[in-house]
Amino acid sequence: MSDDIFKVGSYEFKSRLIVGSGKYKDFQTTKDATEASEAEMITVAVRRVNITDPGKENLLDYIDPKKYTILPNTAGCFNAEDAVRTLRLAREAGGWNLVKLEVLGDTQTLYPNVVETIKAAEILVAEGFEVMVYTSDDPIVATRLEEVGCVAVMPLGNPIGSGRGLANPFNIRVIKERANVPIVVDAGIGTASDAAKALELGADAALINTAIAEAKDECLMARAMRDAVRAGRMAYLAGRMPKRAFASASSPTEGYIWD
Repeated sequence: MSDDIFKVGSYEFKSRLIVGSGKYKDFQTTKDATEASEAEMITVAVRRVNITDPGKENLLDYIDPKKYTILPNTAGCFNAEDAVRTLRLAREAGGWNLVKLEVLGDTQTLYPNVVETIKAAEILVAEGFEVMVYTSDDPIVATRLEEVGCVAVMPLGNPIGSGRGLANPFNIRVIKERANVPIVVDAGIGTASDAAKALELGADAALINTAIAEAKDECLMARAMRDAVRAGRMAYLAGRMPKRAFASASSPTEGYIWD
């Protein structure tokens, strides 16, 4: 497993767990949980967390950019124009080129607006960004975003912050089987078994925020997610046994003492 590297764009990671930085009660807890997760990449909402003004307390006072890959995202953007402007600002402020594009279409469900997402992705890729893109679990849209040039496609497991697990494992499997770029399950993961399932299906990584930030013990849940992602990945590589309609004895059915 030591050579099982997660490659996305021009970056390489040993960890397949990406963590978010929102919803924590304070920056210190964010730091502690991130360290417990052993993640190497943390995503940060440019519009919600002050990472562009070094004169004010901000997340980067607690998360060392030399230790973690900072993944600025466009959470809270509802059109392509705002998303592109936000990531241009992030690149200017921090030099970040690997970014997470997220364009929402509805304030209640927070489902992605795939039309505006594709439009923004085309602009950002043309400007040299390495774009990891949040989207629906539609295989057709996922293929289109790969064709645009995104370096990773991030289908939702369920609505953001819902903790409902994977709504459509079949679609996640189809997206993975058709993809030539990493597939990262993003949103909906509520507990460790959800994360393991995502990796068992073949997802290359999982991005988790709320499930850790809203746990009673954030650091303990972070470690649980770390181990779940590892277990799911190992199970995927090992290959699961086939499902059968009827029982199959695990012991020999001949040579009994009464034969």
